[in-house]
Amino acid sequence: MIGFVLLRSKRRSIGFMIGDEGLRVTAPRWVTLGDIDAAVTEKSAWILSKLQVWRERRDKIALGGTRWEDGGEFPYLGKRLVLRLSMQHGTVLDGNPDAPEDGATLWLGLPADASSIRVRDTVQVWLQGQARRLIGTRLNAFLARTGLKIAKWRLSSASSRWGSCTSTGNIMLSWRLMHFGVDVIDYVIAHELAHLREMNHSPKFWAQVSLLLPGFEPARDVLRQHDPASLPKFK
Repeated sequence: MIGFVLLRSKRRSIGFMIGDEGLRVTAPRWVTLGDIDAAVTEKSAWILSKLQVWRERRDKIALGGTRWEDGGEFPYLGKRLVLRLSMQHGTVLDGNPDAPEDGATLWLGLPADASSIRVRDTVQVWLQGQARRLIGTRLNAFLARTGLKIAKWRLSSASSRWGSCTSTGNIMLSWRLMHFGVDVIDYVIAHELAHLREMNHSPKFWAQVSLLLPGFEPARDVLRQHDPASLPKFK
């Protein structure tokens, strides 16, 4: 038996969503509980698969209780980095910063007794630098491939949204996206660029997203399962 949260709505069919509360089922008001249970049973294989993926993502990414100290861990590009403090290093990641190994070491050029605030701030500066480089590279690749034009872009520290696009072509993208995999970063970029053509979330908008990034749905589902507040706390 699969437990779920039921929401009634004006939609015409039964919908399924995997989120922080587990399975959420949205159904028209006229659909009976028996019909809903039958639909959940029919989709049980898909639901259980998605729940497993969600649990794995949650365990890897939802590290809001990060310890800002030697040996602490935090998510970076969907992987787990381990913090190490040493005055013999600058701030440098062991391995490829664009494709890190799970459990890779991020060396911070700090003394072993550095305060948690100093460790946190050093990591934030490094993350923002990586975001400026990687997100900028991914965005420019989309622009070159599609021929779309923007006025300008910049990083955002917003704690309530991953990105935004104005009618004048100004795009903001959260540096906190660096906690997720590149597929998620690409999805948010495609999402905001699609707003250059459709300033809404209509079916036409989602068609534009699909043109820019075919198969975007899994990455969108990841973001729907997390909000910025669930990630490591910075200043």
